[in-house]
Amino acid sequence: MERRDFLKISAIGTATAALEGCGNPDHQLIRFLPEEDMLPGIATWKPSICTQCPAGCGLLVRVMQGEAEVIRHGQLGLIKMGLAKKLEGNPNHPINQGKLCPRGQTGLQVTYHPDRVRNPLQRTGPRGSGQFKEISWDDAIKQLVSQLAPLQADKKHEHSIAFVSSPLRGQRATIVDAFAKSFGTVPTVFDFLDGNVTKTANYWAFGYGAVTPDMANSNYVISFGADFLGTWNSPVAQSIGYGTMRRGRPGQRGKFVHVEPRLSQTAASADEWIPCKPGSEGLFALSLAHVIMRDKLRPADRAPVDSSSPGLSDYTPEKTADQTGIPPATTTRIAHELSASAPALALIGGAAAAQTNGFRNALTVNALNDLLGSAGKTGGLLFSPSAVLQKTTLNQFGMVSVETLTSPTRLVNAGAMLLYNANSVFASPVAWGVREAFQKIPFIASFGSFIDETSILADLILPDHSPLESWLDDVPQSGSTRMVASLAAPAMAPLHNTRSMPDVLLAVAQQLGGDLAKALPWKTYDEALKASFTDLYKTQASKDATDADEFWQKIQDQGGWWSTDEKPAALKSLKSFVEFSAPQFDGDPGQFPFHLLPYASQMWYDGSLANLPWMQEAPDPISSVMWGTWVEINTQTAAKLGIAQGDLIEVASQHGTLQAPAFVTPGIAPDCVAMPIGQGHTNFTRYASNRGANPISILAPLTDTETGALAWAATRVKITRLGEGKMVLFGGSLTETPLDLKHR
Repeated sequence: MERRDFLKISAIGTATAALEGCGNPDHQLIRFLPEEDMLPGIATWKPSICTQCPAGCGLLVRVMQGEAEVIRHGQLGLIKMGLAKKLEGNPNHPINQGKLCPRGQTGLQVTYHPDRVRNPLQRTGPRGSGQFKEISWDDAIKQLVSQLAPLQADKKHEHSIAFVSSPLRGQRATIVDAFAKSFGTVPTVFDFLDGNVTKTANYWAFGYGAVTPDMANSNYVISFGADFLGTWNSPVAQSIGYGTMRRGRPGQRGKFVHVEPRLSQTAASADEWIPCKPGSEGLFALSLAHVIMRDKLRPADRAPVDSSSPGLSDYTPEKTADQTGIPPATTTRIAHELSASAPALALIGGAAAAQTNGFRNALTVNALNDLLGSAGKTGGLLFSPSAVLQKTTLNQFGMVSVETLTSPTRLVNAGAMLLYNANSVFASPVAWGVREAFQKIPFIASFGSFIDETSILADLILPDHSPLESWLDDVPQSGSTRMVASLAAPAMAPLHNTRSMPDVLLAVAQQLGGDLAKALPWKTYDEALKASFTDLYKTQASKDATDADEFWQKIQDQGGWWSTDEKPAALKSLKSFVEFSAPQFDGDPGQFPFHLLPYASQMWYDGSLANLPWMQEAPDPISSVMWGTWVEINTQTAAKLGIAQGDLIEVASQHGTLQAPAFVTPGIAPDCVAMPIGQGHTNFTRYASNRGANPISILAPLTDTETGALAWAATRVKITRLGEGKMVLFGGSLTETPLDLKHR
């Protein structure tokens, strides 16, 4: 192979190495940037922000001078430019303190992905056909303006557009919010791993939406389904705190108990894993509270339980045992341990908050924290102070006002829809009919860097820069008790003919004019960022520089601004809630005997990272499965059904079926099966398309009864063995695991 042809594998000027994926020899993977393609020089480390999950960790990007094949204006050319080569955690950043998880490391592959959209695209075939042609940016913006101008002029038509995006913070959120409001609407947030349930419960109890667990100073942690070492909240920050709790205090080692029907990555690190029945987590929390009150274990300084709430007499360990599946002796012991190990804290997340009673479950766990005296106290639940950058009014979660997409019905009447990093078609139950609803919207424009199941429906694709090529800012909601406002200039020049989404919106706003142009007066995104950080300098950081210009340069050099003192925000309120609501499940237990528990993948997260080959080839930390999907099934249950490791099985709900190999393990309750989220894409680059199965597709459209969030853990299924299957395990098999291992 000629060197030039080899370089064109990835269409960039850094060479790539090809690896034959498991069973997929036609898939070349970007593996490294070899030294021989680097020009002599000294590496430069530039600060940036990780965007691979909502935690907002700080990065350092190693940039080397090299040659890159760049496609601009339809022309392929070889130029010398700074190329990002390696990502590491920023040791000065308060959230991750120099550490970085595997997902963060793969941010490099977003930039160099061979299937990135490199030029604006206009649809030429039927919607969903994937037929597009390249057009210029002038034509693309002209088309977008021509579609939006009549809708802006129609003052009688409220909600004339829909702006659907992943959760946004910082100045991106401000720009999107102002843009949507000019059309009489607010942005619609789509996030399958919706934290709205726990955030609402936290706000009701404490006055804050997000929490920062102070594990480093805690003596006892009990988690109700929160995978805080893997995917929940701020995993890197929590892993650092957990390490301190376990090994960082000489002569003192905190205890950790995890309550969940399956052995997650976090559960595997616990001193004790307690499987409970799905949806009963809040009941178990109330049973613990009953014992604490009955045996007079409550701290003396705690006020009485809210007199308006029902009492705890109905939640004795003996009465709740059948519903939770937890023996009374275990409940009593854990309650005594919690009370004797102050400071202690309780967390809730994952499937426990994704039931029809998820909000009630979260409220009762918050009440347990109140009972333990953990809310707002060292070693308990703390709350991050907010460095407010937005001039827009914030909601109770510290974010601009948004609506959460739990049904596409409202969006059908929109005259146009704008999409940004939200793959709603893939990550919604088929029963919602999202794809069918989006087909009815007259005009759709996507700002995505990749064509996925949702953006393939777009009439116009306006490709965004990769995060390493773009200005970034963020205001993390958890992970530190300092005020944190992250900022990053582009670490490298754009490889392709792309533009940042905020810059496109600002250009469109100026062309549309009127109130929108007044609301968004900046010409460029970095100008908007400088304005917001100048406000921060004047209000909160004037002691950190001699003037605003020096402050602007200083925060670019270090990756943002953060306060020097660690001072958690004070409690705004403290309420206890003592009332359990039983969960509801879709499917007759006689016909559908198993609870389906989807869960966020350590590698693919919610499916948005499945297009990255490093994440595909990385083994799952529990199962060690690579390049595919699996169904976790209990060892004893599998034996009864005649299912062996790797057998192909069918999983069926009332709303659909899927097929995947069985992963037989003692690490799941006998009446449950579990699947990672992220595979099963039909359109998401060469690495993720037509690989594995998507458990979201067969979920029931049930919602939490009080917040309306999707109850994605409330679906019952049946399973059927189809025959022998294929499953790639990095670590071989679990045949050495004792089959008679019993749940505690």
